[in-house]
Amino acid sequence: MSALFNFNSLLLVILLLICTSSYIKAQAPAFINREKKGIPKLIYKFAIIGERLSPYVSMGCTAMAIYTLFQK
Repeated sequence: MSALFNFNSLLLVILLLICTSSYIKAQAPAFINREKKGIPKLIYKFAIIGERLSPYVSMGCTAMAIYTLFQK
């Protein structure tokens, strides 16, 4: 089943994109630039979400980890 049709999978993919983008911005800030177009700009937007909402993103990652571990 595609992640677009399953809400749990879609939420997991979005959380992983946010966390990965924040990590990429911390490790390679030259790759992330808000003036670029395409994928680097999308990664920049996800990285900004990860920086500004980091407590909520970490709570979401923890909740998804617990849900994934204990689902049927």
